[in-house]
Amino acid sequence: MLRGKKSLVRSGALSLVMVLGVAVILAQVNDLGIFTNEGSVGPTPPGSKARYDASKREYRITGGGANMWGASDAFYFVWKRASGDLTLTADIQWVGASAAEHRKAVLMVRQSLEPGSPYADAVSHGNGLTSLQFRGAPSEQTYQIVAAEDGPSRLRMVKKGSRFTMYFGKPGEEWKPSGPVEFVTLEEPFYVGLGVCSHVASTLETAIFSNVKLEESAAAK
Repeated sequence: MLRGKKSLVRSGALSLVMVLGVAVILAQVNDLGIFTNEGSVGPTPPGSKARYDASKREYRITGGGANMWGASDAFYFVWKRASGDLTLTADIQWVGASAAEHRKAVLMVRQSLEPGSPYADAVSHGNGLTSLQFRGAPSEQTYQIVAAEDGPSRLRMVKKGSRFTMYFGKPGEEWKPSGPVEFVTLEEPFYVGLGVCSHVASTLETAIFSNVKLEESAAAK
């Protein structure tokens, strides 16, 4: 037994701290800027990850997953817990060309990390399609309102009570609205963040989210 001494052993992403004979495992925290956690929702292949560049306020997210559609989702998610009303804004750029026309980069508000969770998102597809997607209740089907076909690089998701509105545009242009939808009811707290789906279960795709801004406010009573 250690007597009044402390030792530190590092292995991979874990730190093992021995204090008076008691082992405590501490996970090393990755800096994710305004978000707190990252991980897969549904099955994704190895290599899914996120990296935050504080100097650029930029998230580079690599994700897999068969789809974000139907009654369940598979994608890589960077998130935090939130309550009340909020606005999430980001510019989106895909890295490289891809045969997966419906790879998806999303700004999302979601009830849980379960694959069939209710959610609403503003999504940029690999082929330029931009839409407001939503699932109103657990394991229900996903629906969408198509906003644009020409790949706007700026997206904004606004939650106000149970109302979700997407805004889209290009740098220097005025925002254009899509929606709103009021079919998604979330209990507090919920999850808000950024996600990437490759649309092919065995492959990975990477998107860069820049100028990311999250504004939060208490919901009106």
